[in-house]
Amino acid sequence: MFLKDLLRPLFSTTNPMLLFYHKVMAVIAAVYYGFPSRKLKVIGVTGTNGKTTVVNLIAKILTENGSKVGMASTVNFQLGTRTWMNTTKMSTQSSFFIQKFLRQMVDVGCDYAVIEVTSHALTQSRIWGVDFDLALVTNVTGDHIEYHGGFENYLHAKGLLFQNLISSRRKVNVPKVVVLNRDDENFDFFDQFQADAKLAYGLAKGTCYASDIKMAPSKTNFKLHVPNDSIDVMVNLPGLPNVYNVLAAACVALNERVPLKVLERVLQKVEPVAGRYELIDEGQPFHVVVDYAHNIDAIENIVKMYKEIVSGKGKLITVFGATGGGRDKAKRPVMGKILDEHVDYLIITDDDPYDEDEWGIISMVSAGVARAEGQKFWKIPRRREAIRLALAMAKEGDMVLIAGKGAEPVQMVYGERRSWDDRAVVRELLNASAEVSL
Repeated sequence: MFLKDLLRPLFSTTNPMLLFYHKVMAVIAAVYYGFPSRKLKVIGVTGTNGKTTVVNLIAKILTENGSKVGMASTVNFQLGTRTWMNTTKMSTQSSFFIQKFLRQMVDVGCDYAVIEVTSHALTQSRIWGVDFDLALVTNVTGDHIEYHGGFENYLHAKGLLFQNLISSRRKVNVPKVVVLNRDDENFDFFDQFQADAKLAYGLAKGTCYASDIKMAPSKTNFKLHVPNDSIDVMVNLPGLPNVYNVLAAACVALNERVPLKVLERVLQKVEPVAGRYELIDEGQPFHVVVDYAHNIDAIENIVKMYKEIVSGKGKLITVFGATGGGRDKAKRPVMGKILDEHVDYLIITDDDPYDEDEWGIISMVSAGVARAEGQKFWKIPRRREAIRLALAMAKEGDMVLIAGKGAEPVQMVYGERRSWDDRAVVRELLNASAEVSL
């Protein structure tokens, strides 16, 4: 154990030599594939929460407007008319993967590349050689703090996308544009970066803003305002976070001169991204939603939202497990405390333990829970059994929230990749329960 601890810094993902290695690999990848981003209009989306939904919304809007689009997100990929699930367990892939994918976009005639960009990818130079034309930030709250060594470092890692935007290679008649969340507490930090044009969005003011917001378990109604015009929106995406996501995508649509009627048409038919606020309906008398919420801000937003929606109608039952592998241990009891304060029935389980002990992770999350086990609170290390219990106790009008993994197709347990899908497990258990009751 002592030797392992002694050698750990040498293999740390933040070791300067390893970061230098990543940079060298990124340079080689960009040169090998011929800097393909120079032949595309490239949009990068960063932030703590909402990146995947915003990337997908932007891709749908641009596609609807007649453009050919390539897209890479945590959940899925798009190459023109072809789409497929992301099974890499990475939101932003290696530099060789990215450059090869961009080259494929060029080869099939794509006009745009829309890429989800993480703080890890920015720190590790994975997007070196990608010439972005538009940089968008959703929000920045505490996440991956232990990896970056503090919130300020995390924030500045996000800022690298904007720092590199104006200095990267320019394309003919393509301005460098930033899109910012005016309501985010770090707005001023991102606003300091130079750009040819800046757009902002928010609930009350901005280039694009919202009013008359009405929420339901599966949809949100609001009026979307753009300069000198507005449209009434009914989008099949619940909650205020998704209002922000729509506003962010609307800013991009505005910048790309997408007609308002095209934006309206997309929003009318858009569905949640897989594993993001995804409702599972197998005819049960209660609501079940699967979501990727796995950090403090996302957990707080989603449990508050669903608690408000079911208030007076039913109970909020939540299954949650924190990710292992040494990721942000300090946030685990904080998330436990939030869940304890807002959830009626709480089940703490496993997520992706990686090389950590499942019980150890569960205990850390549970340290923030004030109620005693058995008092509307249970610790169950097997995720399937945790979901089974939640579904078994749900009654008409209740909301069952399965949080943490979303649509991830695998579970990482002691280095083993196990096939897993929260949505499939929920459907299997609901149908089995229905058969038993017949």
